[in-house]
Amino acid sequence: MSTESRATRGRRAPAPHERQRDPERTKARIIEAATAEFAAKGFAGARVSEIAARAGVNQQLIAYYFDSKEGLYREMGRRWRAHEAETIPDELPIGELIKRYVRASVENLGGRLLAWDGLADTGEDEGEEAQERTARLQHEVEVIRERQRAGELDDRFDPAALHLITMSAANALAVYPHLARGLFGADASSPELVERYAEQLVLLISSIGNNGGAAAGKR
Repeated sequence: MSTESRATRGRRAPAPHERQRDPERTKARIIEAATAEFAAKGFAGARVSEIAARAGVNQQLIAYYFDSKEGLYREMGRRWRAHEAETIPDELPIGELIKRYVRASVENLGGRLLAWDGLADTGEDEGEEAQERTARLQHEVEVIRERQRAGELDDRFDPAALHLITMSAANALAVYPHLARGLFGADASSPELVERYAEQLVLLISSIGNNGGAAAGKR
């Protein structure tokens, strides 16, 4: 645990006049600031003091509401997953699902956060968060398998491999903004490029579907 994380523990609760009248709004502002800081610098590089300054709150409020930097990071991840489940539900048509994921990757910084998590990975999958991630990924693979059974996607593809390929491609603008600028001559976060890229990815994934081709499993 970092020195900064330890320092946030054990501090006094802020006095009543220091607290905001709307705690949920204050928490949301802190989460928004934390998302930007973690996306820019990763977990190790982000500082609680800088998150507090960006959110316009006393640093003690972060310790009060989230206990530590680790607690803030976990809450940010929990809210992101809840937002993703609400805005990108499994039952969406595959094309719309991909478009929404590309947009969320850039606009909500999900792609950068995922990239930092990958770079910081130690290969250990123990703990509640790792188990939750594995369960969520296995569920998503099963959803792809169901789409294959329904003929929406070509069942010659390994569903786990197809999911990883699609996720990687959907996050490309967020993870490789410098390459996007060189390839497209535009900022990777520009709405026009995000929509253009999303449409191209949908076209690519749709081209490996079974629509208009032989029945699944009979090629």
